[in-house]
Amino acid sequence: MARIGMLAVCIGLMLGGPQARASEEAAPRELAARFATLALDCVDREYPNKIAHVLEGDADVAPPRRLTPSFYGCFDWHSSVHGHWLLTRLARRDPGAPFTAEARAVLARSLAPERIAGEVAYLEADGRASFERPYGLAWLLQLAAELREWNDAGARSWSVALEPLERRAADNLKAWLPKLSHPIREGEHHQTAFAFGLILDWARSAPDPEMESLLVERTRAFYESDRDCPLDYEPSGHDFLSPCLAEADLVRRVLDPPSFAAWLGGFLPGIPLDGSTAWLPPARVTDPTDGKLAHLDGLNLSRAWMLEGISWGLPERDPRRASLDASAALHRSAGLASVTGEHYEGGHWLGSFAVYLVTGRGLPPVPECGSTRNQHGMTD
Repeated sequence: MARIGMLAVCIGLMLGGPQARASEEAAPRELAARFATLALDCVDREYPNKIAHVLEGDADVAPPRRLTPSFYGCFDWHSSVHGHWLLTRLARRDPGAPFTAEARAVLARSLAPERIAGEVAYLEADGRASFERPYGLAWLLQLAAELREWNDAGARSWSVALEPLERRAADNLKAWLPKLSHPIREGEHHQTAFAFGLILDWARSAPDPEMESLLVERTRAFYESDRDCPLDYEPSGHDFLSPCLAEADLVRRVLDPPSFAAWLGGFLPGIPLDGSTAWLPPARVTDPTDGKLAHLDGLNLSRAWMLEGISWGLPERDPRRASLDASAALHRSAGLASVTGEHYEGGHWLGSFAVYLVTGRGLPPVPECGSTRNQHGMTD
């Protein structure tokens, strides 16, 4: 799809519509308020709670708020982390919103130095080398990036407080990545392609050249020779990430548009050239009260932003962009309709996926809307 008039694009970006292409345009306040409410309702909600916790002895038996004093709500650690990211991103983008004062109070409380010290101690204990690796650690680094990019006195203090945990998360990943001999291609938390994308964006923002170099090398080694991804096999019944689309959305971060266009032709040769959406219908959740089955609502949201990222990574006149953009719009509509908070099984995490989508996190900004683009596609 050719770039349409920039005024229309920028308006579409602010409305969070299917042309959402920039990382610094605001979603409508009422939509943001709905997503913020989901996070505010769960960041201090300790139970129900699913702990990914190896017991080394009796001292390891404790309630979640004592084990991980910053990120104990929202059912599990990673959902609490990206719930805090959601609040940070929305408060940063709309300081005058009605929910922002409460979001800031939550961040000040959760990111207090003494609480972060407890998180660091937990992560450094015996048996925790693989804790939340890579998904939760990737979201932790995204939270750190969001705070660092926010020009605000409170955010700067919270960023400083979070830094020891940020360093520990990055160190754990750096120790793991050289030893990882194969990619993890599943559609849930352990998938490497999605996590690599989040971590790579953090590394370029931090900046951390060592992590960036390591991730680019691993991405090329794991994925550059891949061909004919079996998209027809997707989704698995519990997926909230697409193995094929997440891989393509990662690879576009490390290849220039012509090289990515050639790679994508071999990797996903079935992308239509006519704007069709029949090649990738949205998933349907049969029981939103089942936490695993509800993953498919998140799949629609993540597919939408991955399709947008893949389209962005192609040359402007690539004929596949029409189908990629149309399919992204279809998945966006289906995914956002599911973010109601009616059931905690989805309400504790889907808001973060919705905010990642509608605010274009991970996408380069549109220069004509007031931002510039550096060699990595990040905001200058």
